[in-house]
Amino acid sequence: MSAICYGLIQHIDIMNKIEYNSKYKYSGAIMKTVTMRVDDSVYNMIKLAAEGQKRNLSNFIEFATMQYLTSSQFVDNDEMKEIIDDKELVKNLMNGLDDLKNGDYTIV
Repeated sequence: MSAICYGLIQHIDIMNKIEYNSKYKYSGAIMKTVTMRVDDSVYNMIKLAAEGQKRNLSNFIEFATMQYLTSSQFVDNDEMKEIIDDKELVKNLMNGLDDLKNGDYTIV
């Protein structure tokens, strides 16, 4: 099974488990504290971008991360609906996931 198929299955599973609203907050989830180190030039770039959007650093980093993940790593909601509505495709993806879980695959 290709990485794209596995990624789509993961996306379907994630979207079914996490309710995500338009303000980029996870409903019902406990917020976590993350500590990170960046050099001065990266910090200044993040700070400038946050100020430009009238956000604090923490909020901007969360916003920018979610923007990146939802635009680069996942398909948009319309495309995902089209994929989910394709019953044959979903069946094949689920069969591929079962094959992966059972070790029934060959790396070429």
